[in-house]
Amino acid sequence: MRAIEITRPGPPDVLQLCERPIPSLKEGEVLIKVHAAGINRPDVIQRLGHYPVPPGASDLPGLEVAGEIVDGDLSVGPFKKGDLVCALVQGGGYAEYCAAPLRQCLPIPKGLSAVEAASLPETFFTVWSNVFDRANLAANETLLVQGGTSGIGVTAIQVATALGHKVFATAGSEDKRRACEELGAVRGINYRDEDFVEVIKTETQGKGVNVILDMVAGDYVGREINCLADDGRIVVIAVLGGAKGNIDLGQVLRRRLTITGSTLRPRSVEFKEAIARNLQARVWPLIEAGQIKPVIYKVFPLEEAVAAHTLMESSTHVGKIVLQLQ
Repeated sequence: MRAIEITRPGPPDVLQLCERPIPSLKEGEVLIKVHAAGINRPDVIQRLGHYPVPPGASDLPGLEVAGEIVDGDLSVGPFKKGDLVCALVQGGGYAEYCAAPLRQCLPIPKGLSAVEAASLPETFFTVWSNVFDRANLAANETLLVQGGTSGIGVTAIQVATALGHKVFATAGSEDKRRACEELGAVRGINYRDEDFVEVIKTETQGKGVNVILDMVAGDYVGREINCLADDGRIVVIAVLGGAKGNIDLGQVLRRRLTITGSTLRPRSVEFKEAIARNLQARVWPLIEAGQIKPVIYKVFPLEEAVAAHTLMESSTHVGKIVLQLQ
C-alpha cells in the first residue's frame, strides 16, 4: 500500500511517500480501506520528534480515518464488511489501509462524505473526553475555548453550543474572531487586540466562566485563573505556549478551582469506546440534524502531505485539513 512516513524528525519535507505492507490485525481490530484521513496538530508534533509513538502503534502519522471495513474481527460490534465508518486510531492514518480497534469505530453520520467524516474522530473524542467528561461541563455552565478556529476549537464551540451552553472563544485575527461567532460563540475575542480576561469579566458581569479548554498553557494558565468562576475548571490538552507557568494557588484554594489535563492517544480501547458510545448517542444525531457541521478548510491528495503540514504549521486555516485517498 501507499503511505506517508516520517523519514526523520524535522520540517514538513521529511514526510515521504512510500510503500508499506498492509497492516496485520490484532484481536478486536478491523482493516479499513482509507478514503480520507484527518490531519491534526499531534501529527506535526510527532513529525518534529516530540510525540513518541505508543508501544505497538504504527509509526506512520495519522490519528483519524474514514473508509470501508474490508477485513477483521467483527464479533464485538454492530459492523460488517463493506460498512463505511470513521475511526480514531493510535497511528497509521496516512495510508491506503489502516488497522483500527472496532470499538473505536463509528458509523459515518448520514449525509456526510468520507472527507467530512475523516475530520471528526480526533477532535470530537478529545472535546467530549475533556470538556464533558473530565471538566464535567454541566447544564447552564459557560465555556471558554482557547484557539477557537483550530480543529479542536471549531468542534468545541459547535458541540457545546448545540448542547445549550454559552461559549466564548479566542482567535488571532478579526476574521477568525468572526468565524468563532459564526460557529456559535456568543463572543469571539481577538487576543492580539483584547485582553481575554477583561472581556470575560465584562461579558459575565464579573462571575467568570465555568470551564476553560486550554491548548496554550504556559503563562495563559495564570491569566485563566483570573477569569474562572468559583468552582471553575481548566482542562489543558496541549502546551503550545510552554509547559511551565506561574499560578495563584491562593485563588485555587479559596475558590475551589481545578486545573487538570489529559492526552488521549495512550488511553485504552475501553476508555475510547466509552467516548465513542457517548458521541454516537449525544452528538451524532446533532450532526445528522445539521446542528453541528464539519468545518473543512482544505483537502489535499495523500502525496501532498508536505503541503498539508505546511498549511497546518502556518495556522492560517479555520477548521480541519484532510488528506483524500478515494
